[in-house]
Amino acid sequence: MLMPKRVKYRKQMRGRMKGKESRGVELVFGEYGLQALEPCWLTARQIEAARRAIVRFLRQRGKYWIRVFPDKPVTRKPAETRMGKGKGNVDHWVAVVRPGRIIFEIGGVGADIAHEALRQASYKLPIRTQIITAEEQQVG
Repeated sequence: MLMPKRVKYRKQMRGRMKGKESRGVELVFGEYGLQALEPCWLTARQIEAARRAIVRFLRQRGKYWIRVFPDKPVTRKPAETRMGKGKGNVDHWVAVVRPGRIIFEIGGVGADIAHEALRQASYKLPIRTQIITAEEQQVG
């Protein structure tokens, strides 16, 4: 499971997911990518499930890159606990994803294999995504 080795502050405020992403919006490593169309918090479990779907479909062919990392702690208070007594303990880690962000990249395989691998990965994610290619990006 992805999580930071250490963080400066153990607990964070929630923040806002306003606007479009400006960083991480272009393919850098591979020829095909999975781009987010909606804002969300991707949990480490969701990223891992999508990664496993890609790995299982690629079967030792090509290479893949994960372009998001869950570095935001989400806290939760125990069940049946009264209000007050401070903020809860860290429950899980999330990556803040805004529209336009590339989540996964794939390279070194054919178009049909890459499309199917990314399509299966997108089933594991809670947001709408689109598959983009390096050729589309150079034209647009």
